[in-house]
Amino acid sequence: MNDTHPPTIDPVAALRWQRRPHVIEGRLASAWLHEEVARRMEERLGWIVRQPRSWLHWEPVRGGLAVHEQLARRYPGVPASLHADVPEEASAAWRLARPAWWKRWQAMARSSSGPGAPVDLLWANMSLHMAADPLALMRAWHAGLNVDGLLMFSCFGPDTLRELRQLYTALGWPPPAHEYTDMHDWGDMLVASGFAEPVMDMERIELTFDSPERLLRELRELGRNLHPARFPGLRGKDWRKRLLTELGRLADPAQDGRLRLTFEIIYGHALRPERRLAVTPEMRLSVDELRTQLQRRRD
Repeated sequence: MNDTHPPTIDPVAALRWQRRPHVIEGRLASAWLHEEVARRMEERLGWIVRQPRSWLHWEPVRGGLAVHEQLARRYPGVPASLHADVPEEASAAWRLARPAWWKRWQAMARSSSGPGAPVDLLWANMSLHMAADPLALMRAWHAGLNVDGLLMFSCFGPDTLRELRQLYTALGWPPPAHEYTDMHDWGDMLVASGFAEPVMDMERIELTFDSPERLLRELRELGRNLHPARFPGLRGKDWRKRLLTELGRLADPAQDGRLRLTFEIIYGHALRPERRLAVTPEMRLSVDELRTQLQRRRD
């Protein structure tokens, strides 16, 4: 990726989506697929030996609120905080917290206007692919971590919705979604934003749906079409009727005629390394930086 701003994301639409409460069937809630990805990502924490002294849940409602209980059980008594750009979502995260882990959460609602105290683990599920400036988002994550702190994240990969994209292309329609970034590009951007030792992997999840209406409903839960070339206006009942008919082409005989869609899920983790001092003829360090460097040399 030559430009850090994805060319197929409309930044105005992305900001509008970011500031809009995530409502499913009339209430603030997490998408089922995001919850499932969060569950799978939580299992990957079993590979991490070092235990955090604090952790941050980034956008818990959008990324999957149910996993917070699993994280709290994995790290009992460890202080946690949350980041939510939408105040209503921060409040919903509090309301939906279960009493069994409410007191252990010790959470604070944090907005993007302030970085808050850095933590040892930053958990960011299914946020990156919706960012109009992903490098800026990674830098915000970097700033939110202590030295040797761990970032755990997931997002959609470029193979997501391939069947739907092929269908729209065949019909001559604008793209149904913006294009998703390859995991190798994410790794390069992690390094560019200051992270070290990024590890990336991916898997494909195939979901089937019993009707076009169900498919559309679940897609709306996952996000919005941020592509600049998306259809610019409202479409009527006749177009929707044709859309439902055309979606029938996604029926898979091997799945008893259910509609099938592929989702590529990218998982990644990386460390915030100790800042390396550039040796120059003239160096300027703050008192805090000098104190930190001296303390590390004693350790």
